Amino acid sequence: MFSILSVAYAMAPSAGEQAGGGGFGAFVPLILMFVIFYFLLIRPQQTKAKKHQEMLTNLKRDDMVVTTGGIHGKITGITDTIITVEIAPNVRVKVSKGNVAGISTTQTKPEEKK
Repeated sequence: MFSILSVAYAMAPSAGEQAGGGGFGAFVPLILMFVIFYFLLIRPQQTKAKKHQEMLTNLKRDDMVVTTGGIHGKITGITDTIITVEIAPNVRVKVSKGNVAGISTTQTKPEEKK
């Protein structure tokens, strides 16, 4: 009688043969997946963070900015970690420098009271 168990024994490697598909061949798909993840996910994120850090270092007074919370305003004061943003005439808020999302190009400067 022919059974599945006898087929499994017939397909098994003999005592002198090596079991498995080879050492380096098993790692090729993993290496390929890492390379794909690097070029599709890691590298673009690093360049985006680098551009954001460069933008933060180039901030200066009277720049119009938008924060990550969506607040638009003009920079009136700046330190290493904190910026002061004027969001309305004589209304200033202190914001962490890292929370500046970008430089606003469509926002007009707050009007001064006459």
